[in-house]
Amino acid sequence: MNNTRAKIPLVLLLFLVVELTLLDRLRVFGAGPDAMLLLAVVAGIVGGPRAGALFGFAAGIVLDLFLETPMGLSALVFCLVGYAVGNIQGGVLRAAWWIPILTTFVASVAGELLYALVATVVGQPHLVTIHLLIVATVVGVFNAVAAPVALRLVRWSIETPERAFA
Repeated sequence: MNNTRAKIPLVLLLFLVVELTLLDRLRVFGAGPDAMLLLAVVAGIVGGPRAGALFGFAAGIVLDLFLETPMGLSALVFCLVGYAVGNIQGGVLRAAWWIPILTTFVASVAGELLYALVATVVGQPHLVTIHLLIVATVVGVFNAVAAPVALRLVRWSIETPERAFA
């Protein structure tokens, strides 16, 4: 029996609970981590563009239920980031152990900047400030540190029995 259909929502719920409870109170220079963006990035690394986009959309739409920004904003940005990371993940990200961590940092920073840009386009211009650079850096560092654990969780959630023994 394939448990993938049960594992994916479980991992999504775990990341959401961690985001809304533990990480919501963690602030560094006035910025907090973004575990849902991390989920989209590592899904792109582990599963490719399709998995990155699907995890990104699911993580973003669930997170949007708890934010005051326009509905679908996080879903759009996380979907694009997960897809982009999945497209570059090929042989490059398997070259060395540190490349997925560096990719997570860069993609997280880019995701935060893209989020602010898209928010400005849809009428939320207050996010583009100098403080955005601090927010993007904090999110990037946190996500890079948490990437090894997140990579294992996502790999576990999308691993099928056929792939486990290949």
